[in-house]
Amino acid sequence: MHPVVNHLIQLQELTMVRAEQKAAGREEALETLDSSILTLTEALAEEMRQAVAQLQKRDALFIVPVANGVCAGCGMQLPTSLVQAVRLAHQVYRCPICTRILYHPVAGLHRAAATIPSRLAPRKIGIQRFSDLSLMCPRLDATDRDEAIREMAQLLCEKGFANDPTRLAEAAIQREAIVSTAVEHGLAFPHVRGVEGGGLTLALGLSRKGIRFGSGRTLTRIIFFMTIPTAASAFYLKLLAGLTSVFQDAEARRALMAETTAEGLWKTLNRLTRPTIP
Repeated sequence: MHPVVNHLIQLQELTMVRAEQKAAGREEALETLDSSILTLTEALAEEMRQAVAQLQKRDALFIVPVANGVCAGCGMQLPTSLVQAVRLAHQVYRCPICTRILYHPVAGLHRAAATIPSRLAPRKIGIQRFSDLSLMCPRLDATDRDEAIREMAQLLCEKGFANDPTRLAEAAIQREAIVSTAVEHGLAFPHVRGVEGGGLTLALGLSRKGIRFGSGRTLTRIIFFMTIPTAASAFYLKLLAGLTSVFQDAEARRALMAETTAEGLWKTLNRLTRPTIP
């Protein structure tokens, strides 16, 4: 990978982490993140710094992967010659359509199987657009953060929402190393961006005894694990804010924790999120 591209990926990751922290109502990490973002930005050459600033005025995503010959930012098919040039990474290339900077992922994660819904299938609404009964786990076996992430990554891959449980778990654990996704009230939102070939997907797992997810003293009991295609990065922030808002309420958390079956958990999740996730 071209060194400038690697630098830009790190910068964008920190920018997205900052947006996640703000969406989840966690202000304490923002100052540290702002300092790291400024350091990475100032290390760029002036021309590249200006290019990134221009792109950021339009969208938080200024650098995106090439997935199956397509720009993950705008969804347009790229010329084969450009795809090959991005793969070789001798210099920095941009999408001719959306002008975002392009990179070729070293080992991209993607959906294991793409399913096309039948025209006769009922229209999905609310949380149903992002999750499924099969992704509800009312009792996690894990006793620590990494075990919980691996357990939920395995579930997502078994159900066809990613292709490699080991890499998926490793990516989520690496994300946790930047800033924990644990928030107040025993909630955590581990996730992996750049899982292409499908939509944003959410799995829900409950830990009955609680897991030490972050550095705080509060144990995490409700874990939302999400896989996020590049194009859905902005919407993910809205979903994160919506879920955080719903489950700040103690009654909502108790209602989830009271469910002991996947079916009950799925019904309760749908009911509780209906007002905020239309």
